[in-house]
Amino acid sequence: MKAAVLRQVGTPLQIEDVQINMPGPHEVLIRTKAAGLCHSDLHFIEGSYPHPLPAVLGHESAGVVEAIGSEVRTVKVGDHVITCLSAYCGHCESCLTGHLSLCVSPDTKRDAKDEPRLTQNGAGLPQFLNLSSFAEQMLVHEHACVAIRKDMPLDRAALIGCSVMTGVGAAIHTSSVRPGETVAVIGCGGVGLAAINGAAIAGAGRIIAIDMVASKGNLAHQFCATEFIDASQTDAVKEVIEMTKGGVHHSFEAIGLAKTAEQAFGMLRRGGTANVIGMIPIGQMISLPGFALLGEKRIQGSMMGSNRFPVDMPRLVDMYMNGKLKLDEMISQRIRLDQVNEGFAEMKKGELARSVIVFD
Repeated sequence: MKAAVLRQVGTPLQIEDVQINMPGPHEVLIRTKAAGLCHSDLHFIEGSYPHPLPAVLGHESAGVVEAIGSEVRTVKVGDHVITCLSAYCGHCESCLTGHLSLCVSPDTKRDAKDEPRLTQNGAGLPQFLNLSSFAEQMLVHEHACVAIRKDMPLDRAALIGCSVMTGVGAAIHTSSVRPGETVAVIGCGGVGLAAINGAAIAGAGRIIAIDMVASKGNLAHQFCATEFIDASQTDAVKEVIEMTKGGVHHSFEAIGLAKTAEQAFGMLRRGGTANVIGMIPIGQMISLPGFALLGEKRIQGSMMGSNRFPVDMPRLVDMYMNGKLKLDEMISQRIRLDQVNEGFAEMKKGELARSVIVFD
């Protein structure tokens, strides 16, 4: 099969032939139909986060089940599925207490003595975030995908696999936004737009979107933001505090920088919660004023929207189908696999919401 391979940090992905194994007892072979380009992939391409190389990147995807292992019970051949990097074992402490997104059990991966899922010229390739979806096929654990209704367009469904689940889940699950509360979202890329949409679905009274690119304002309003701040022209923290007469109940950092994480904390009212969704590069430290903690302000991370994806993703599909979840507006361009590097170049300009690779 054809796949986009990262061979060296800081270099373009190479479209190469890669071999994929047959499903083991609890594994699913999927024909990839769509894969979104996520800023998390770019972090690994640029070396902000390490990963064994060479590797097939990609982790936001949807497709059709082609084969299943002998013990698979959750999907069947022909099912349309969304994948999720939050592969869960189902029996560790995190899983048993309802925190599937925190599972790190090795049980969802192949043992070192087994044949690898992906190989190239006889050598194993490490699987990227349990998926490696910049490829014509994926071989995953059954607990890394979920079946969805077949009338759902798969290019839109792919977005639910990471950015949408991450942003919507951060609002609904991680921070538990309640009707009437105030929200600020820093960064209007795919994840930030999903957080805006999630806050609206949760019933937030005001949703203030913040970005350095003024043109993102129109896009943010399409996703139900009530106000927009161009952070290139003003002090966003000061603006939010003045607009809300004291700060917001919930803030969401969807860029991945220490500075914007600090700003997310700075724009809170007493008792407010700042949620860091973005992947802050390894080595960057956050500095916060200690006295502010006396006002019961909190800052916390959000791992893939604190998801229970086998339940959440089919519900998100239903929300899209009934018009509550915005996905059409999130896709800025559809590209081929061999255009993946051009897609990442556009991402770095900061003007697009999402590029999606569409497979034949």
